[in-house]
Order: sequence, then C-alpha cells, then structure tokens
Amino acid sequence: MIWIMSAVVLVLYILRMFLRFFVQYYGHMMGTYMQAQMRSDMFSHLEELPYSYYDNHETGKIMSRMTTDLGDVSELAHHGPENFFISGFMILATFIYLLTLNVYLTLIVFSIVPLVFLITMNLRKGMAHAFMESRRSVAIINASLENSLTGIRTTKAFTNASKEAEKFENSNQTFVKAKKLAYKAMAKFQSSTAFITDLFNIVVLLAGALFMAQGVFSYDVLTAFIVSINLFISPLTTLINFTEQFEDGVTGFKRFAFIMDEPAEKDPSDAIDLPSIQGKIQFKDVSFHYRPDRSILKHIDLLVAPGEKLALVGPSGGGKTTICHLIPRFYPADEGEITIDDHDIRLIKMASLRKNIGIVQQDVFIFDGTIEENILYGRLTATREEVIEAAKKARLYDYILSLPEGLLTQVGERGVKLSGGQKQRISIARIFLKNPSILILDEATSALDNVTELLIQEALDELCKGRTTIVVAHRLSTVKTANRIAVVDQGEIKEIGTHDELMNKENGIYKELYELQFRSNSSVSDLFNVDAKIKMA
Repeated sequence: MIWIMSAVVLVLYILRMFLRFFVQYYGHMMGTYMQAQMRSDMFSHLEELPYSYYDNHETGKIMSRMTTDLGDVSELAHHGPENFFISGFMILATFIYLLTLNVYLTLIVFSIVPLVFLITMNLRKGMAHAFMESRRSVAIINASLENSLTGIRTTKAFTNASKEAEKFENSNQTFVKAKKLAYKAMAKFQSSTAFITDLFNIVVLLAGALFMAQGVFSYDVLTAFIVSINLFISPLTTLINFTEQFEDGVTGFKRFAFIMDEPAEKDPSDAIDLPSIQGKIQFKDVSFHYRPDRSILKHIDLLVAPGEKLALVGPSGGGKTTICHLIPRFYPADEGEITIDDHDIRLIKMASLRKNIGIVQQDVFIFDGTIEENILYGRLTATREEVIEAAKKARLYDYILSLPEGLLTQVGERGVKLSGGQKQRISIARIFLKNPSILILDEATSALDNVTELLIQEALDELCKGRTTIVVAHRLSTVKTANRIAVVDQGEIKEIGTHDELMNKENGIYKELYELQFRSNSSVSDLFNVDAKIKMA
C-alpha cells in the first residue's frame, strides 16, 4: 500500500507539473494576445482621432497608456481567472472537509469571512484612487522624458541640462508622492486583511478548546482542524491579495477606455468619394475658433479658381495656417461652408479628400528609416523608378547619388542625419509621388538659406504646375508671381489682389509690408506703424 500510495502521489505531482506549465505558458500567452489586440485597437483608434486631441494630450502620456497600463490589464486577464478558479475550488473543498470534522466549529470559523470581505471592499476604494494617481504620475514622467530627449540637441545648444534635470525631478517627485499614497493604501489594506485572517487561528483555538473541554470532540479532531484551517486561509489570502492586482488591471483598463471613448473622425453615412477634380476651392462665410473665448477666423469669403496660385501673407497668428488646415478637414469649421469643385468637404470622405491634397510644411517630419521609405510615404505602391523620378524633380537625386548606400541610407530618428534642405526636398518628393490636384505650401522655404531656398523654389515651381496652389509665406519676394495675394490678419482677409494691384493701393497693408521688408534702414518703429495700420484696417 505504501508503494501504491507513493506512486499515486508521484503521478499527481507529474500531472500538476504539466498543469502548471499549461497555466504559466498558455495563461501568459493569452494575456499577451489580449494586450497585443488591445494595443492594436488603441493604435488604430489613435490614428483616427482628430488634430484637436493631440493639441491637448502629450505623446509620453499616450505611450504610458499603451505600454504600462495594458501590461497590467493582461496580467489581470491571466491571473484573474486562475486565482478565482483555484482559490475558489480550494475554499469550497476545505469547507466541505471541515464540515466532516465538526459542523459547529466550521460555521463559527466561516462566520468571519463576511467581515474579511467587508473590510476588503472598504479599503479597496482607497486603493483605487491611489493607483489611479500612481498611473497618472508614471504618464507625467514618460511625457517629461519624451519631451526632454526629443529636445536634447536644443538643451545642449543652450547648455540648459540643469533646467531639464530640474523639470524632470519635479515630475519624479510627483511620481514619488503618488507612489507614497499608493503604497500607504496598499500597506493599510494588506496589514488589515492579514490581521483578520490571523483571527481565524484564534477563533479555532478558542472555540475548539471550549468544545474539547465540554467533550464535543477529542484532541485529534482539534489537531486536524488546526492543520486543515491553513488550507482555507491560504487561498483566502490569495484572493484578498489579488485585490491589489485587480485594482492595477481595472485602473489600466479605465485609462485604456478613456482613449477608446474619445470620438474619432468619422465620415457621414452619405459621404462621397471625390471624382477627378479641377481644384476649385471656395470659403463661404467661414468662422473658426480653437477655444470658445478666442476666434481665429471671422466670416471668411474666398474663391480660388482651378489651377490658380493664391498667396496668403500677413502677421503671425493671423489665421493663414488655420485656413490651410480647414481645407483637408484637419479641423472642422464652426460656421459656414468650404467646398471643392462645389462639393461640401463635410460630405466628402476624408481619405478621398486628403488624397487629393498635398501639403509641404516648414517643419517636415521624417520617419526613422531609409530615404526611399520616407519618399515612398507619398505613395506606398510606387516603384523604385518612380521614387527616383520624384527625387530628381525634387532636386534631391544628386545628393542621393553621393551617398554610399544611396536610397537605402538610414536618416535617423526624425531625420537627424539630414539637413533642413534635404528634409524639405524629401517632403517635396513625397508630393511628386502623391500627385495631388491641390497643393498647400505652408512656409515651405522660410527656414532655409538663400542658396537652398533657390534650389527648392525651382522644385516647388515645377510642383505647382497644373495644380491649385495655396502658398503661406512671410518672405514676400516668394509670392510676387502668385496669381493673387490675400493679406490675412486677426482672422479676416484685409486685402486681396495681384502684386501690382496691391502695390498700387494707396496706404495698403501689403504695400507697407513689402516696402518695409525690402527697406534696408527699417527700424523697430516702422514695424509698430505697420502693425497699427493693420489693426485699423
């Protein structure tokens, strides 16, 4: 019998080994698959959120929700069912076994269980708040770190490492304070629940000794009860301690849900695909504001003919870039109507609308990868020959030929290995590949030196041929050849006409701006005089 029972126990241990492997491997993989799916869902949703969301949320905080928070959710998904199933089974089995020893003592012991859960639920509320604050503090640290590392070159250029360290330390101390609250709540929870579970031993000893003294049962039953009660306390403690992991997972899921509940950009049900368009753009009494208390555009009326080149000039903050952002519906207009070829852009599918619009900005974003991959961003299905042709048109191909790896040259994070002019030419090559009907040039050459600007201007002139083009520029010399020029300030179009018409206008704003820009002996007082005239207009 000894050999038989030992063999049975060995078989059970072997079975338990395989079951533990199953739980550890497949349980964790289940959590990983869930985390990966949630991360994919979140990324897809983030891609669909409007510009306004990213105006108000830092990248580092978003990354924290996608990594740390979803990690906690997956851990809950794995260990939650495991703990509930195993611990629940152990508690039930132990309860039945203890009933066979003595019903009265078992009922007395189990009468403490509701007290345990009552205290647990009460302390859990404090843990939930503390864990949420802890998550926010981690997000703040990530945002601070991402901001500092992104701007490391600026920090070094201005020797402001101590300032960045101070800013990071502030975030770090916020993290410490939040963690202090979280650990205090956790310590209060664990010490209180541990004390309650310790009471089980006292109850068993006290009630068991009294029952034994009265002859209800003998010492062997009490001994068996004392040994067996630990089979009940251990899974109960596991369930109690699981509350901490539960709060971690729930907090992470809530932060996941905050993003997923953000309304995404959506096309109306009756939205259409744009046919082959001519490029006529019209603003009809359009108004817009980023904040309720600050109007950016006020009742804009503007008509851009197909193939026309319209320049927007005026002081910074006047609304020029906002006009450009409204055309591809990066922001929705608050009032009025914007049409392309007489189609209301609100009734055009966003993918179709933006496919027909090419944008070259002053601040070009270059992805980490090769030059070819960055040019292909204009049209992912383009061939190598089409990429080379686009690079030639953008005046970039000669530079590419000078590189040992050519198109396969790595550009580094945000194109750190490229100059400003090279980044700009990559962005122009993208537009050549995209081949849109409408082109928006937003300060495309303002940050370049004169030689590079002339080279890029040649590429831009070729890019503009046959397309409706809107040019935003501060250098007025670059807009003289535009078909029309509009002076935009304080959300209104103050003047519009050709260069010659605006120059012939008596006391015109454009004339003042142009003469001031080319006057070698201009003074600061001149600038204020022009600004005053603009405001009066």
